[in-house]
Amino acid sequence: MTQAEESENIFGVSHRIITKVIPDNLVLSINGTGDVHNSYEKQYTPSEICYAFKTSTKDQIVSPLDVVKLLESDFNETRTDEVYMSQEDFRFMKIIENGIHKGDDGLYTMPLPFKHDKPKLPDNKIMAENRLQYLRRRFKSDPKYLNDYKVFMQSIISAGDAELVEKQEEEVGHVWYIPHHGVYHLKKPGKIRVVFDCSARYKGTSLNDHLLQGPDQINFLVGVLCRFRKEKIAIMCDIERMFHRFRVAEQDRDFLRFLWWKNDDIDSDPVVYKMRVHLFGAVSSPVCANYGLKRIAKDNQQYGSDVVYFVNRNFYVDDGLQSVESVSKAVKLIQDVHDLCAEGNLRLHKFVSNSRDTMESIPISEQAQSIKDLDLSSSDLPVERALGVEWCGESDSFQFRPAIRNHSPTRRGILSTVASIFDPLGFLAPLVLCGKCILQEMCKKGMEWDEPLPDNLSTKWESWLSEIPKLADLKIRRCYKPECFEDLKKVELHHFSDASLTGYGQCSYLRLVDVHSNIHCSLVLGKARVTPLKPVTVPRLELQAAVTSIKVSNFLNKELDYENIDNFYWTDSKVVLGYIGNDARRFHIYVANHIEN
Repeated sequence: MTQAEESENIFGVSHRIITKVIPDNLVLSINGTGDVHNSYEKQYTPSEICYAFKTSTKDQIVSPLDVVKLLESDFNETRTDEVYMSQEDFRFMKIIENGIHKGDDGLYTMPLPFKHDKPKLPDNKIMAENRLQYLRRRFKSDPKYLNDYKVFMQSIISAGDAELVEKQEEEVGHVWYIPHHGVYHLKKPGKIRVVFDCSARYKGTSLNDHLLQGPDQINFLVGVLCRFRKEKIAIMCDIERMFHRFRVAEQDRDFLRFLWWKNDDIDSDPVVYKMRVHLFGAVSSPVCANYGLKRIAKDNQQYGSDVVYFVNRNFYVDDGLQSVESVSKAVKLIQDVHDLCAEGNLRLHKFVSNSRDTMESIPISEQAQSIKDLDLSSSDLPVERALGVEWCGESDSFQFRPAIRNHSPTRRGILSTVASIFDPLGFLAPLVLCGKCILQEMCKKGMEWDEPLPDNLSTKWESWLSEIPKLADLKIRRCYKPECFEDLKKVELHHFSDASLTGYGQCSYLRLVDVHSNIHCSLVLGKARVTPLKPVTVPRLELQAAVTSIKVSNFLNKELDYENIDNFYWTDSKVVLGYIGNDARRFHIYVANHIEN
């Protein structure tokens, strides 16, 4: 499971969710289970997905104008070749690079990257005690919750992720207690996760306030998915408990204290434990874990460039996706990357492939749970989730079965429904655009969050909802190449852009030509956006769509990792072509800026 998905599940329980979504750091508020999906361009950390315990359902965090700005904002496909780092990012990297080392147990240890030298924090033990008392009351009323909680806590203690603080001698100001609570996985009923709340504040401060977040070096989700489609044999795997496989330096562990009961006896006095590992919930942990994984690859180059490439380029947090040309290469790659990760005491497991021969080469203990009980000689391969996208191993295709909840037909409910369709590759962009248009119309009318739809929009909304079940019939081949294809002779990207008074967007197709001049085309990526409420001429909208094609082209050329890609751009707008081909005329600022892009 990815970091972003876990964040949504952890905080999507019974609280109002305040979820930061891009662009422009716009904040949206949705009551209930928090099913806003973040745009694929941004890697979110727990500090950016915060929650507030609110009782009122009428607090308006966002105005209709804010939602309009979100819908009308430009695309974010651009990613420059340069990675710009702040002074804090440089300090983060210096702390980690100077402090990382491999322990006798094979695990890598890193310090907590504080913004300054060890901060002096207030004694917040009373806050942790109060939160623990709240937990005790819930335990008394919910035996299952208590039992599941005990199992989790015993697992981290027995694994050595947490240790008992035997001596209570402590350096004043250099100790922090982290409150915790348990939540159930929305898609895995019965599985509890204990969340250590590093954002909990006491006397105006929290642990996350003093930690550096670090530079964003996590691979793009869309880039990983695009490369996952390049070859015929697909492989998917997962790093077990990734964050907990990187230790925190001994001198920093007192900042990670928490309270629990010895021997799980909730009627006794709590005792003090401290975590020895980087926590899911600390703002620095995603970059620390990502750096640690790539450091393992850097320190073990003997496994070969293909294995190092897999680790460096095709992991999205703890999920690895790769595609290769043949079964023999897949088997070797799986073994080598498994051994490389073992050099850092990481366990690579939950392997899935669309190839039965590849799966049979993997020990049952390392296969995904959905595969273990199958008879690979006769049973169909199951449907798995590849970074949130449903992938059917049997047909080797992407499928779409959005779980649309029965939200009320209000602006709040419609926003939640439209945002819950997770489609990072834009295959469903035309359908989602229609839902966004309805939402935009509500914002234009200035409707309140919980105001019912008027009759004219209600009809459109019901019609849109009726189209959702039909998505189950849609299948997109995962692999860009058909079975008969051999070595590639030519690789082309064709980018089509267009606009209307309703919306604008683009789609990109990959055209492959093999050594026998066989040709095959595949849809790679699509984007769509509603037009602004402020009147804009169609030629300007078509120009904006053309600029979007350029941005997507830059993104795909960098992420697909093909050599010598030829790019072609298509538009039916003679005005846009005239803008681009005119070297003499001075244009208005809007047109001039877009032509320059």
